[in-house]
Amino acid sequence: MIRRRFWGVLAALLLAGCGGVSFQLGDPAVPETPKAPAKTARPKPAAAPPELENKEAAAIQDALRFVEDQRHSYRVGAADLLQITVYQEPELARKVRVSPEGIITFPLIGRVSVAGLSVAGAEEAITRQLSRFVINPQVSVFIEDYGNKTIYVLGEVKKPGSYPIPTEAPLSVLEAITLAGGFTEYAAVDRTRIIRKGKKGKRTIDVEITAITKKGDKSKDLPLQPNDVVFIPESFF
Repeated sequence: MIRRRFWGVLAALLLAGCGGVSFQLGDPAVPETPKAPAKTARPKPAAAPPELENKEAAAIQDALRFVEDQRHSYRVGAADLLQITVYQEPELARKVRVSPEGIITFPLIGRVSVAGLSVAGAEEAITRQLSRFVINPQVSVFIEDYGNKTIYVLGEVKKPGSYPIPTEAPLSVLEAITLAGGFTEYAAVDRTRIIRKGKKGKRTIDVEITAITKKGDKSKDLPLQPNDVVFIPESFF
């Protein structure tokens, strides 16, 4: 009886093997981890047509000419730092700060009132007094630092022009644009830029306004320096 049962079980196993069922020792197969889809590159913004880029470049040049005209018509004031040179008289070269009373002190001639004068007027005032000691002096005056700290907001704002920097706190880009009445409906706000003039020439700093206003990134709201130009171009579309 036992032998008959043994042969019956063996026959069942053989039939199962013939039916395609296989037995495999070892660990079960680990399913393959699906690969992450490849990252697609973010499309670059479309470049502006050349004629519009030329138009924007011309607008920037117009803005810079406006700033230069403003500086040429500037009147010397208290706390301005003047760099004064006299041709072929290097020992007379000086940097002098205008006093609160509008006075500077210069070698040989002493006190000279310069407040309210243009740069050319200050040169004439110094030349007139210096001619008593130097034959035909040729005086040059350059304003190295303005006591009246000013920035310019130009382009697509409602009230373009120059604005003073408060003495109690620095002025940021967004605050300056607010002083200028805010953007016009034609402003390309995210192409706002700061044009800053330094000892090595002009440089441009791009400002992403929507990162400040919509994402709350205050680090983008840069503090302005005296004589900075904030320029907002016209939108291409």
